[in-house]
Amino acid sequence: MHLTELIFATNNEHKVKEIKSVVGDNLLVISLAEAGIDIDILEPHDTLEANASEKSSVIHSLTKKNCFSEDTGLEVHSLNGAPGVKSARYAGDGRDFQSNINLILQNLSGKKNRTAQFRTVISLIWNYNEYFFEGVCKGNIIVTQRGSEGFGYDPIFIPDGSTKTFAEMNMEEKNQYSHRKKATTQLIHFLTTQL
Repeated sequence: MHLTELIFATNNEHKVKEIKSVVGDNLLVISLAEAGIDIDILEPHDTLEANASEKSSVIHSLTKKNCFSEDTGLEVHSLNGAPGVKSARYAGDGRDFQSNINLILQNLSGKKNRTAQFRTVISLIWNYNEYFFEGVCKGNIIVTQRGSEGFGYDPIFIPDGSTKTFAEMNMEEKNQYSHRKKATTQLIHFLTTQL
């Protein structure tokens, strides 16, 4: 059987690894690096949907190949949904996640409500049409970071139903809860109906 190829419009190797762990043998996911595309795509919009669409549209216009992109935000309820779409650059344009974590913990200091959710939006361009898929993982922000796995805000986020942070889980454990897994599962389900 010929594997369906999909370019994943990201330079984030952590995200590539997570998506590949979900798709398994169903699809051949090709990162920008593997596709030989060296480009840093801007995320200028104020919604996850628009940023995901921007990234997949840029790569599709370059390659004319089926591709997808995702944008993910951590939405903290008592911070009015921040950092949200600005999650990677919450503490500045350096994309330094330790600074981002420090700022969230500082902004949550003294707040009783520490509920939050990760939300992932995937934009798929398939045969020149665009489709969106969304995955949400609800949980809480803890006071002190724990764990060394994963990336981003994983050391301070415990998903509902677990006592571990994402950073204390291996990939298999994280995929039981992951927002990215939920969105990717919808993507795979859609593609199986198309093939």
